Amino acid sequence: MGVLRELESQGVWLRGMIVRAPDGTTARGDYAATHGFRAFRDSGLAIKRELLDAALIRRAREAGADVVEGCRVTGVIQSERTIRRSALGVTVLHSSGSTQEHRAAIVVGADGLRSVVARRLRLARTAVWPHRISLVAHYRGVGDVTDYGEMHVERDGFVGIADVGDGVTTVAAVFPRRRAREISGDRSGFLDRWLASKHHLAPRFAGARREGPVAAVGPFASHARRAWYPGALLVGDAADFFDPFTGEGIHAALRGGELVADAIQRALGGNAAAVVESFREYDAARRREFGGKWWVERLIGVGVASPTIVNRAARALAGRKELADLLVGVTGDFVPASRVLTLSYLARLLVLPVPTSPPHATAAWQ
Repeated sequence: MGVLRELESQGVWLRGMIVRAPDGTTARGDYAATHGFRAFRDSGLAIKRELLDAALIRRAREAGADVVEGCRVTGVIQSERTIRRSALGVTVLHSSGSTQEHRAAIVVGADGLRSVVARRLRLARTAVWPHRISLVAHYRGVGDVTDYGEMHVERDGFVGIADVGDGVTTVAAVFPRRRAREISGDRSGFLDRWLASKHHLAPRFAGARREGPVAAVGPFASHARRAWYPGALLVGDAADFFDPFTGEGIHAALRGGELVADAIQRALGGNAAAVVESFREYDAARRREFGGKWWVERLIGVGVASPTIVNRAARALAGRKELADLLVGVTGDFVPASRVLTLSYLARLLVLPVPTSPPHATAAWQ
């Protein structure tokens, strides 16, 4: 897109992830390791979303996109037919209160979790479990932040911590939806109190200053039945939302953008049958691209709900660095998901005997 050099100069590089289990066992995995897989870079780029978004929207304008701000999509215009209905455009509500219709050959729902496009076209579905919500905030002055992202799994939730540059640390904590009422009363206070209640995190946040509001996101158990509808395509979180534990939603969104652009190019100018075929192929391409990661996400989602499983897995990861490198490599999109979706890997992670006392592992704050 022509913005990589600019973004790399504004972000920071992360070498891997550190995972801490409820019993205190800590394991570290590196993106570039002895597993032999290499990505475009050997490290992950962590950058503030406002910088990423600004660069991408500027580039879109430069490429010819007509960007309209100060409004939101409220509905999808559909054909009058009762059978084989198709999307014809969207209805937009402006900040002035006026509404406007925008007609288009193809509607792309890139409107994230709780997508209006997906819901209006009845493509959205809610999974039975797990239902989680997240609180996301930026802090300045967090102690002992390194060039590794961190994931701390507790018995009452988990939190991800990562440097995003300029002395700012992003903090994303995830909790069961049953705590939504408690959280909604005072999101900022709830997050601050929760961090202060963890003995290994409290000293690191004692002198930190939160910048800006605490954002609430969720619930996460949202997926689309499929990523297309006659006249419309879904991409990014509008199609499938990745659990925050596995992260890398930006990678999926950008890669998904490439896939949907290919589908649009094939569809424009084609007859009705060719359009449907290009849309079906797009849906299949997404499943080939992300299907393995979705399975990893589901398995991790089940695992983090059980402290016993997390503790056991963490001990295996701490004792066998190659296991940690593979799992972290998969969650960071450096390693194909197929490398951990094997009975052999899962057995070494959960079934085979592991040391009764956790081996020494480097913690994030050392």
